[in-house]
Amino acid sequence: MSGPLLPYGRQTIEDDDIAAVAQALRADFLTTGPLVDAFETAFAEKVGARHAVACANGTAALHLAMLALDVQPGEVCIAPSITFLATANCARYVGAEVVFADVDPTTGLMTPDTLTQAISRVGDRKLRAVLPVHLRGDTAELPALAALAQGAGAVLVEDAPHALGSTMSFGNQAEKVGDARHSAMATFSFHPVKTIATGEGGMVTTNDDQLAQRLKTLRSHGMVKPPGADPWIYEMPEPGFNYRLPDILCALGLSQLSKLDRFAARRRALAARYLEALKPLAPLARPAARPDWSDPVLHLMTVLIDFPAAGKTRRQVVDALKARGVGTQVHYIPVHTQPYYRDRYGPLDLPGAQAWYETCLSLPLYPDMADADVGRVVGALAEVLGV
Repeated sequence: MSGPLLPYGRQTIEDDDIAAVAQALRADFLTTGPLVDAFETAFAEKVGARHAVACANGTAALHLAMLALDVQPGEVCIAPSITFLATANCARYVGAEVVFADVDPTTGLMTPDTLTQAISRVGDRKLRAVLPVHLRGDTAELPALAALAQGAGAVLVEDAPHALGSTMSFGNQAEKVGDARHSAMATFSFHPVKTIATGEGGMVTTNDDQLAQRLKTLRSHGMVKPPGADPWIYEMPEPGFNYRLPDILCALGLSQLSKLDRFAARRRALAARYLEALKPLAPLARPAARPDWSDPVLHLMTVLIDFPAAGKTRRQVVDALKARGVGTQVHYIPVHTQPYYRDRYGPLDLPGAQAWYETCLSLPLYPDMADADVGRVVGALAEVLGV
């Protein structure tokens, strides 16, 4: 069963991507130039948002969203505990406090019930933002979450780096992740394991003209040009950051974005093969559940494994799969258990997050995989689990 290692995720870079970057390297701009605007325009059109603002990475996108909303020290942001560190850290960057929401143990997603529980722990503090995560590519229940956030005086910011290309249907209306129909903003990442890659890179989408302008100002040191001023004049009403995305990376982003439909179709086809191949492994191993409203382009192929029933630890399974040429990863360690947050807020009982963490394992999923690779992965997993 062994062979070349299949990583849990990797970029797909083709000759035309390389040519696009080479052309940008020969052009007049390496940093901020016309390809930034072109990438933003194409991305906004692709996801159905009015504005898209490119930035250095997905973490910068989240930080800029907090800055654009003018989140203040002492205010509260709610984030699910099953996510990458940046979803919570972005609130701390601006001095806000984090209240962690539990998740559904079968999807890893924040739900209306877990958000309601989290809101009850805000107390008399001001709740400023709720940050649902579209984990793996499956989408959170945005209308219900937005209604709860609005009722508590907060806004929704979607953390969507896993979900570019994913669609959802609430009622009879099809929607795209990133169209910001239910949220103030949605944030994306173009890290190499994501659906499209720029090496490092991020994007914020919004339908709010003022938020878009603030995002653009804050990503470039907070500099503005007064109307009618001399060409060299700039002013800084408030400090910003150097969170710009350079032209050479936007060239790669544009080339990759043109392939999004192909990448999405391939990921969906591989995911469908996984769902079929994994059936004989149930109930010992089963795919993460899919909400009824979600039609994901999966970034992660996560299985939930009953390790005690298999008589193996997760580390034993991970090592045995690696020996058979199958790379895996764990998404994620509950953020509320990290030393920084545990020291700040004390221990929290979030049983859904703990149950998810104790069972989850991400298997290889990326467009360059062959159909036969899915059988190889699932066969190795069945052998390791003794199914």
